[in-house]
Amino acid sequence: MGLFTSFNISASGMTAERLRSDTISQNIANVDTTRTADGKPYVRKTVMFEEKSAGTFDDILMTTMGQVGSGVKVTKIVNDTSTAMNKVYDPSHPDADENGYVLYPNVNTVTEMTNLIDASRAYEANVTAFDASKSMAGKGLNIGK
Repeated sequence: MGLFTSFNISASGMTAERLRSDTISQNIANVDTTRTADGKPYVRKTVMFEEKSAGTFDDILMTTMGQVGSGVKVTKIVNDTSTAMNKVYDPSHPDADENGYVLYPNVNTVTEMTNLIDASRAYEANVTAFDASKSMAGKGLNIGK
């Protein structure tokens, strides 16, 4: 494993977790959005990760041997269609249907805050790994003194 490989792996994790945090923040900000530009309620978004594909022969060989990964990347941001929208009876709301029900987004603030804490901890873990790699690289450079 090269010196900069560990930096790249940690940096890719930090980038992915930052985007995940931004998406979670967007979900929380739209918890009461009953009408978007398309006229429907906001739909919760989730981030999908996958391992970065190795590029060079050395990377592929090392990954196959199980010795090193190549980082993570965000493949897509998807709408959560498996969670039901929240239906609330409020006949005075401008977006109420003929029965007086309003569809609110399928965003649960407790779930989002839990996911935000998880993303924050994952980001911190990547920062710690980056700092440890940086420290090891610095100590390695000081060996020759």
